[in-house]
Amino acid sequence: MENRKPKYDSQDVFSRVFRAGRRTYFFDVKETRAGDYYLTITESKKHYDNDDRAYYRKHKIYLYKEDFKEFEDALKETTRFIIDNKGKDVISGPNQTESDAPDRSPSGKQSKGSESKSTPSLDQLDDENFQFDEE
Repeated sequence: MENRKPKYDSQDVFSRVFRAGRRTYFFDVKETRAGDYYLTITESKKHYDNDDRAYYRKHKIYLYKEDFKEFEDALKETTRFIIDNKGKDVISGPNQTESDAPDRSPSGKQSKGSESKSTPSLDQLDDENFQFDEE
């Protein structure tokens, strides 16, 4: 019998979730073995198989403190580029698939529960509300 160390299981320290149509975003602060924190950002999107059974596809980003400032700068620059060039209104086109579109009721309004009241709008993503603290 081998003498193995138990697998390290990082603990969630803080979490924030918001839903955007069929997608759910998870922002989880976890602790490293050394006791420092890092961030995981997970996008989970509901899909259906051929038998109409639901399953979720997940994509993760791991972000460490040493990369916060550069990540923040790149995110600000790219979101500003989009808003400056295409405005804040969502543009739906012929190539948008049903699974990419936000959940909507037959009236065209966003369905109840598909938006989070605590989710900041694009208007709120400015320098004051979107910063990482620097040491």
